[in-house]
Amino acid sequence: MAKPHRIVNYLVSIVLITLFLGCAATQNRESTGEYIDDSVITTKVKAAIFDEPSLKVFQISVETFKGEVRLSGFVDSAQNVRTAEEVAGMVAGVRSVRNNLAVK
Repeated sequence: MAKPHRIVNYLVSIVLITLFLGCAATQNRESTGEYIDDSVITTKVKAAIFDEPSLKVFQISVETFKGEVRLSGFVDSAQNVRTAEEVAGMVAGVRSVRNNLAVK
């Protein structure tokens, strides 16, 4: 009777270890918590950009990975490139901003 009990314990242990390792972060992959945090940061940056009157009319894409915000898209002046970077940098949780906005 002890043998089936050991097998069940062994299988449960393997499942738990797999679950814990599946949620761990690596250099190229976020943990579940980091993914949620980055989603919140992305939403806040998009809202801040939309609330900025000079940037409201532009299509600016925002992506976040481990607190680093990446801006891409087109704006009409170098001033708007700087403004977008400043607005994104002021959002709580943003560690750095990579600005790939282009002036067209």
